[in-house]
Amino acid sequence: MRSASDDLTARARIRDAAIAAFARDGYDASSLRAIARDAGVSPALIVHHFGDKNALRTACDDYVVSVFTDEEHELISAPTGDRIRTALHDLERYGPYIDYLSRMLVDGSPAADRLFDSFLANTRQVLDEQRTAGMLEPMSDPEMTTLLLTLIGLGPVVMRAQIARTLGMDQLSPAGLLRTTLPTLELLTHGIYSTTALLDGARDALAAEGNAPRGDAS
Repeated sequence: MRSASDDLTARARIRDAAIAAFARDGYDASSLRAIARDAGVSPALIVHHFGDKNALRTACDDYVVSVFTDEEHELISAPTGDRIRTALHDLERYGPYIDYLSRMLVDGSPAADRLFDSFLANTRQVLDEQRTAGMLEPMSDPEMTTLLLTLIGLGPVVMRAQIARTLGMDQLSPAGLLRTTLPTLELLTHGIYSTTALLDGARDALAAEGNAPRGDAS
């Protein structure tokens, strides 16, 4: 007779197999039969636990969101801001969750929106703390800057394969992070232009159209 703990273990195996399959092959290309084979269960057991493929995907979405936010989970015991960092230091274990996160953000879902909003809020909190500490330059549109920095942070997740092909290494690996740390901080600290000509021209053009800069820029 199957115990309740057996059911819980099977459900977790199915969920993890589905996360790996959806991350690797995409939702449409992943079949319940293949997921069942990877999980070592029958397709009927997937139906028993989750109902159908769409419900399984929802369960996977919710679980991956819980890994990287403040919700209950059994993987990473760290504050929200540290969870991506923690995962990046153990790509062998957390790689499928990061790849699944990439699929979520590209495909779009209520869970993906919730996760993106969490990342955006975390970026906003960090910038607010840095502004209070006097570390930031004035910004014409702080909320837009917050959004742009969030996109910069998520870029390596969403474009992981393309960046790896260009760099010759996974940017999310220790070696990749080491290579990108200084250029990223140089870009954020100093920018790339040696003159303000382009910025001044854009400000003048916007002012001429009646779109004066707003926010905390001086």
